[in-house]
Amino acid sequence: MKDLTATVKSNEKIAENIYMITLSLPEDAGEIHGGQFVNLSTGSGENLLRRPLGVCIANGRDVSVCYQVKGKGTRYLSEVGSGRELQVLLPLGNWFDLEKYKSVAVVGGGVGIFPLIATIREFSGKKDFYSYIGFRNKNAVCLLDELSGSKRLTVTTDDGSYGKKGNAVEAFFSDAENINADAIIACGPPVMLKALKAKLAEEGVKTPCFVSLEERMGCGMGACLVCVCKTSDGGNARVCRDGPVFDITEVQL
Repeated sequence: MKDLTATVKSNEKIAENIYMITLSLPEDAGEIHGGQFVNLSTGSGENLLRRPLGVCIANGRDVSVCYQVKGKGTRYLSEVGSGRELQVLLPLGNWFDLEKYKSVAVVGGGVGIFPLIATIREFSGKKDFYSYIGFRNKNAVCLLDELSGSKRLTVTTDDGSYGKKGNAVEAFFSDAENINADAIIACGPPVMLKALKAKLAEEGVKTPCFVSLEERMGCGMGACLVCVCKTSDGGNARVCRDGPVFDITEVQL
């Protein structure tokens, strides 16, 4: 983990209210895995709290993360131009460890697709990925080219304006018997992950399933306890330090 002053290489809109920012690091930050995240400054003196953003692409000293414009901080970040310098703490958290799996189902929704893209890139040519990706509508669809490494790619939208009408969880279960996955990885809005967990239990599916959780974070290192989530045994876990990737059976959704 390093706290570095990175230079903005590009910062471009890729979908409705979604941007991808590419940072050029001044030195090697070590191995960065799919599922890990960075804590990135907004460049604004009025918004000092850094934003936790999942790594989408790690290519040498260039690291790309994506974000949705939702408030003042991310609005300011969207206006940062190339050549600006931003503080970034990375890499943080654990990752999708797929070493012992061969056939992997990928279930993603909205901005949750970005750490999944990083994972597909990391294991490109080594695993068979079957991806089921959901968006609100056609205006939210992005980075499908980065998912083209999947052996099968199914895209859904809530309103049917692009791909199939429906959601990623429905698309996965309609095809699950045909792919025989030995692991499932997922990231998306809480309602999607909750539906996935419920359906797995309902169908009696025992396939290992790993989910990346999204929570508000402060420090990104486990000290501030802002990102605590409930575990299945009634305890607590810090998403930034103990996650963000968890076995779906170990956390309450």
